[in-house]
Amino acid sequence: MIRYTIKLTKTEVEELKSIINKGSHTSQTFRTAYILLNCDEGKYSEKVTNEQMCQVLKIGMRTIDRVKKRFIEEGFEAVLERKPTSRTYEPKVDGDLEAKLVTLCCSKPPKGFSKWSLRLLADKMVELHYVDKISHVTVRNVLKKTNISPGM
Repeated sequence: MIRYTIKLTKTEVEELKSIINKGSHTSQTFRTAYILLNCDEGKYSEKVTNEQMCQVLKIGMRTIDRVKKRFIEEGFEAVLERKPTSRTYEPKVDGDLEAKLVTLCCSKPPKGFSKWSLRLLADKMVELHYVDKISHVTVRNVLKKTNISPGM
C-alpha cells in the first residue's frame, strides 16, 4: 500500500484551524480538517497515529487513507469540497404516463375496494402494460406533485 505523507504550509494549517473553530461547515469538511491537521508531518503541528485518530473521530483507517490520497493527488481545496456527482438520473415518469396514472386514479376502484391505494394503482399500471414496473412510492410522488390523492 502506498504511504502518503502530508506536509501542510502555515497558511493551510491556519485555514484548517479556522474551519474547526468558527463558521458553519459540513461534517465532512470538519472531519477532513481534523484528519489533515492530525496527519501533518510538517513543522507546524505534531503527528498523531492513524489508530488514535480512528478512535477519537470514530472513523475507519480507509477514510484517513482516502483523505490523504485525495490531498496529495488533487490538492488542498479539492479535499475540503465534495465532488459533484457524475451520475445522471433519468425521470421515471413522463407526462404521458403521469396522465394515465391520474386518469386511473380518478376512475372507479376495483371490485372489493372502496378506494384506490398506492399499491393498487402501481399494480394496475403494470397490469395495463403502461410500464414494466413501478413502485408505489413513485406513484405517491406523481400524485403528490399533481396534488391528487387516491380514492377521491
